[in-house]
Amino acid sequence: MSMFKTQKKKMLFLAIVLGVYLPGAGLFAEGTQAMSKESTGMYVSIRESSLTQNTFATTQEGLAYLGIQSIELSLDRDFSVHAPDKEEKVILASDDDVRAFRARSESHGVHICAVLTACDFSAGDKESNVSWVVRAIEIADLLGAETVRIDSAMSKERELDFERRVQLFSDALSEVLARTPNSSITLGIENHGFQGNNLAFLLNIFQEVGSDRLGSTLDLGNFYWRGYPLSEVYGIISVLAPYTKHTHVKNINYPEEMREVTREAGWQYGRYACPLDEGDIDLEKALGILAKAGYRGNICIEDESLGKGKTNEERIAILKRDVDHLQAIIERLNP
Repeated sequence: MSMFKTQKKKMLFLAIVLGVYLPGAGLFAEGTQAMSKESTGMYVSIRESSLTQNTFATTQEGLAYLGIQSIELSLDRDFSVHAPDKEEKVILASDDDVRAFRARSESHGVHICAVLTACDFSAGDKESNVSWVVRAIEIADLLGAETVRIDSAMSKERELDFERRVQLFSDALSEVLARTPNSSITLGIENHGFQGNNLAFLLNIFQEVGSDRLGSTLDLGNFYWRGYPLSEVYGIISVLAPYTKHTHVKNINYPEEMREVTREAGWQYGRYACPLDEGDIDLEKALGILAKAGYRGNICIEDESLGKGKTNEERIAILKRDVDHLQAIIERLNP
């Protein structure tokens, strides 16, 4: 058992005393995040899996320690999600199940700002895929979330030509939006994997669908992972910024001689993935581009260097640095 787990009561007590977390109320009192959200429109969130995979015992514990309250919740194909306060899965089989889960989450200070989904539009049949995403939107609505992340990866993306891939995505998402006309939930296609980090692919889908509810889950690190030179990454972010509905934030620290060259996709990523404050991507510059384009939403931590931490304490320390780094940037971007 980690030292963190044995000290969890002490840390939660300190958090309460410092006015960071109010258990049972689902609110933060005069916390850094609350000030940032009010003054900039941006606020720090985190992928829920980052809080429960070899880090904290529960989502609730992790958020309280880090001084934030919002998560991106992963929704599995069977509509199961991770509980906010225990190491268990909960099936959201009905609207009542979803309402109960929201109440449970909020009672433990957990706000769900986004729902993460993965649907391969090149596999299975269109109706089952569309129906599943429609239900994910309904669940997100009931949870009080703002957006649903759409995965751009396809198992057949190397087999199908460009026009066919765009058509599959556009047809499916157009149908999804047509079936949820009264929803305010936005859909953000993540620039994920080989296909999703193709700017032409994303822009063609946005143009073909033509809905204000469809845009980007802009991963600020994935274009760099894809092999684009660092200076071009900012240019791509500038193009996608007006379409951004949601974000993922990671960073990479490549050798200096590799930063402005075109690299193979994923080149030595496991070696060079790093905490947010150590990477080549100037996150203040990137968030400034988003702010200038009018983005006012969550800045979601997806630090894929956590596996380099050998202990819970090391991984937790990385996450705390990530949160502090982003919150400091958001404060500096205040108008």
